Amino acid sequence: MKIARQQTLVAAALIWALTFYAVVVLPVANAKAVKLLVSWKNPDYSGKKPHRILVIGMSENPEIRADFEDDLSSALINEGFDAVPGNSILLRPHSAELDPDYLKGQIRDFKIDAVLVSRLVKVDKQTTYIPGHSYAVPYGYYRSFYGFYGTVYRQVYSPAYLREDTTVRVETNFYEAALPDGVLIWTGTSDSFNPKSAQKVIDGLVKLIVKELKKQDIL
Repeated sequence: MKIARQQTLVAAALIWALTFYAVVVLPVANAKAVKLLVSWKNPDYSGKKPHRILVIGMSENPEIRADFEDDLSSALINEGFDAVPGNSILLRPHSAELDPDYLKGQIRDFKIDAVLVSRLVKVDKQTTYIPGHSYAVPYGYYRSFYGFYGTVYRQVYSPAYLREDTTVRVETNFYEAALPDGVLIWTGTSDSFNPKSAQKVIDGLVKLIVKELKKQDIL
């Protein structure tokens, strides 16, 4: 009776532990943040490091655009650069048309020597079916048929469910503005996985861009 009671208590503890693992740990293990997919530095660029940088976010949502420009500008300022958010010097037309002469004039008048511009490439949503699993409670030995049968019978089941994953892809380009056509210095493409909000995408992207530009010795 004492052995049977101990086996029952152990089984209960294992059931609780496996249930906790299946419910709590697995979703955390699947959590991802932002990942850099492409990073390319122009090997032919031989200009000096830029100092006054114009930050532009290309988005149809003016609030998201302004938040990105302000946050990335602040991060660059913290690194010792003179960064200018695009919303502070550029008037954005409501149509798809943009006056290039106006843009060049603002860059010239505000003495911008580099432009950092990010654009949303795509947002992918993928639904995955996750089948249920059963987890047998392990035992080192079985003293009787009833103990064996009870051990096999006691299992932890995780039900099937649907998981929706969202991936936000952003392309970022860094140009020298001093030359007539604006030479590309660096380009990068990043994916943000399952962000909880647009601000989460911005936060991760800002950190990634600054880190990579420093790594590439551009900043």
